[in-house]
Amino acid sequence: MAKKQQETERDDRRLSRKEVLLARRQRERTRQIRLAVGLIVGLLVLVALVAVVVEGFVRPAQAVIRSGDDQITLEEWQNRVRFQRAQFITAMEDQLEMFGGDIGLIQQFNQQQISLLLQPELLGELVLEQMANEILIEQEAAARGIEVTEAEVTARIEEGFNYFGGVSPTPLPTATQTVQPTPSLTPYPTSVITEVLPTATTMPTPTQGPTSTPLPTATPVSEEAFREEYQNLLDRYADMGIGEETYRSVVYAQLLREKLAEALAEEEEMSTEAEHASLYVLSFESAEEAEQATAAIEESGFLDVWNRIRSLPDDDEAALPGSANEVIWQTQDAVEQRFGAPVAEAAFELDLNEVSDVIEHEPGIDELTGTEQPTVYYIIMVTGREVRELPDSTLESMRLQLVSDLIDPQRAEEGRVEILSNWQGHAPTRPVLDPIFLQQPTPVPGSETATPAPATETPEAETQ
Repeated sequence: MAKKQQETERDDRRLSRKEVLLARRQRERTRQIRLAVGLIVGLLVLVALVAVVVEGFVRPAQAVIRSGDDQITLEEWQNRVRFQRAQFITAMEDQLEMFGGDIGLIQQFNQQQISLLLQPELLGELVLEQMANEILIEQEAAARGIEVTEAEVTARIEEGFNYFGGVSPTPLPTATQTVQPTPSLTPYPTSVITEVLPTATTMPTPTQGPTSTPLPTATPVSEEAFREEYQNLLDRYADMGIGEETYRSVVYAQLLREKLAEALAEEEEMSTEAEHASLYVLSFESAEEAEQATAAIEESGFLDVWNRIRSLPDDDEAALPGSANEVIWQTQDAVEQRFGAPVAEAAFELDLNEVSDVIEHEPGIDELTGTEQPTVYYIIMVTGREVRELPDSTLESMRLQLVSDLIDPQRAEEGRVEILSNWQGHAPTRPVLDPIFLQQPTPVPGSETATPAPATETPEAETQ
């Protein structure tokens, strides 16, 4: 009995040693597994940290545009794209109340903006091109010693809210008397026309017109009102992820372009005057209609024919085909934009009151629709021509054109401005356009069904 008990104790001790070895091996295996898991977790954390650093710090600081020592970073470009999206969206939101919730009308006025908001890459590329131009503008401005201060940026922002530092804005100059063009013809038929417009009647001498009423000046607001409105705008932009710095950078770029434009106008000694012309224009859809009008002009005179086309309904027996227009004091460029180069050239070459031959104009392809435009036939008579001051809007366009003429050749130079490809796939999709602006508008009773806006999925997440 005692012997059997001793053997059992020895077996128990032997098993205990095995268990110890097994436990030791298990602990070693567990330690190795824990080390492996820890290493993997550590690598994953390191990769995540590297990704955060790259996406949050390295990639945003990478250049998307380079020109010499100057560059535009990915972050700057993305901020500008977000700002452009916000401008489109806030404008439509304001129109929603202005137009009484008429979605169809808003879609009609904002077709291009809606299309760009739904194509982030295209909008991003357009902003990229604009910022590439701004780099060259800044370089040209620096070469001329042109600067824009923070105070000037602030002043421009204040002016946008009609705040002028507590004083009234400088009033616009009082309009002065100007020579008026030949008066329009009286609608046909009247006894006045019969008496005043015989064949080949010489046009009356221009007379002095009355003094025009000056344009109203902006109503200045108080500092308190300005600050409230400005803060409301900043809060609105902040909700869309746009900071004040981005807003000010846009104003800065606009001021710099304007200052460079003014400097170039002085360098080029750009004239503020140009020859203007006033004329009567007859236009026809076919050569046959133009020849019919020519025969009528030979019989009764240009003015009588112009007045018949302008005044009589189509079903009148005396009516002639075509349309009649009056152009009052326009430059050659303005006439060309409206009627084409052949008409503009004739308007500034013909003697006064001389009737032109039939002028054929082929407009070519319409840039918007891509369709071939029909040939138009014109007959004109110039009633006045003189050198006049150009309007401010025209002068502004001319100055800005000088900027384009300066930087466009530079953009074409190889290596002058380098646009990198790392922007692709990173165009922001926020702020997102409210789906209400994409809905099919409710048709007005009695009208045709409104054309729905292009269907698309609203982006759910922004590309960083």
